[in-house]
Amino acid sequence: MNGVFDAWALPAGIDPPRGGDVALPAGGARLRVAAFDAAWVRWLARTLRAASAELRSLPVGAVAASLGRVGARFLDEEDPIRTRALELMPAESGLSPAMASAVLDGMAADWTEERLVELLRTDLGDPTVLDRFVDIGRGSVRALGPELCVQVVSGSVPGVGATALVRSLLVKAPTLLKPGRGDVVLPVLMARALREEDPFLANAVGVVYWRGGQAELEDAALERADAVIAYGGDEVVRGLRERAPVTARFVGYHHRVSVGVVGREALTPDTLHRTASEVAGAAAFFDQRGCVSPQVVYTEEGGAVAPSVFARELAVAFGALEKLLPGGRLQSAEAATLHQVRGSAELLAASGSGVEVHHGGAASWTVVFDPTRTLTAGCVGRVVRVVPVADVLGVAGLLAPVGTHLQTAGVAGCAGRLEALAESLASVGVCRVTPFGGVPFPPPWWHHDGQGPLRALVRWTDVEG
Repeated sequence: MNGVFDAWALPAGIDPPRGGDVALPAGGARLRVAAFDAAWVRWLARTLRAASAELRSLPVGAVAASLGRVGARFLDEEDPIRTRALELMPAESGLSPAMASAVLDGMAADWTEERLVELLRTDLGDPTVLDRFVDIGRGSVRALGPELCVQVVSGSVPGVGATALVRSLLVKAPTLLKPGRGDVVLPVLMARALREEDPFLANAVGVVYWRGGQAELEDAALERADAVIAYGGDEVVRGLRERAPVTARFVGYHHRVSVGVVGREALTPDTLHRTASEVAGAAAFFDQRGCVSPQVVYTEEGGAVAPSVFARELAVAFGALEKLLPGGRLQSAEAATLHQVRGSAELLAASGSGVEVHHGGAASWTVVFDPTRTLTAGCVGRVVRVVPVADVLGVAGLLAPVGTHLQTAGVAGCAGRLEALAESLASVGVCRVTPFGGVPFPPPWWHHDGQGPLRALVRWTDVEG
């Protein structure tokens, strides 16, 4: 693999100013970043916004069909779009080639026409409400997407930027998307594929990457936005919220943490291996960089298999998974954090506290059995703490202090108590409860951080009587 990958995709007839190259972290390709300035970004935003009226004239079914054709190309083993994506993703994101392929399969499954129509129906009811007023018996309603949607996306997980682009285009919103480093390739390739499948729709899309810390470029993009979608850490989201136009709809997907809950019913000799394998898979996807990746697994005591034995089996499962989906490379700061996590746990283990540490040596996976509940672990590589609890229904109380940042809870072995468990978790902030096998890839219709992703974008008009 070699050559240069341009970190932008623009409407027909628009060329970026040229700048220097920024090398990808590994591999033979280079990411070329144009020398954008605020005036050019402001002009691009105006140009995209001017496409709003024409874009709204498209039937929503035609939009979903075009996006679905693009999504299907990322799943086609013979398609050059998929081939190029898999050439570049490992170098850009740090994922291993096998993990990059698995992540792309999981992400792109939700970009097909069938799944997009399902999302439209679940979030908006009748999708044609985006085309015209729809009778609802007591009157009629119409949903309108933004005239310009500006999306600023973090680069922690590849595919998030492409999903964000799909969502705003589904509601027929011209979109200016600034992807994060680590997730440039997929949204750019999606926009280029859209150019081939539906040039009219592609003219309402601008994907442009610039290096971080250039607030003047973000401000230029935000000036004419009537919807701003921000993905990132708390400080990033707060800063964009403060600088967005006061009249703009703002949707922030800030820092989130996820956990696992394993009930005693899943801790039997017959189920132990399967449970451990499912938990390992949930934590290993995205090399634990995803907001859905569980960091702590609360494991119930009183079953046929003790939580400490489950922790050892989880380590075995991580070791086996490393051969199928190897972990990727860690950045220097992440490697330092991993070293610190392992060292702190090993000191506690040596003190007779009951802590146990299992890890993969050069491989980043690490399992810490922590009955003391005193350790904290950064979400790096594949680090999981197994914390024993007397009753899974008490987990919500342990999570309450971080409730505003909770997202997903993977569960196993809680059959007859699932409703009560879900109720308690929901009360402290968890917005998604799912079996561990479903943790990495939420369905397209999920309430992302507690709200419908399309519903959060549209403006409604009612005709009464």
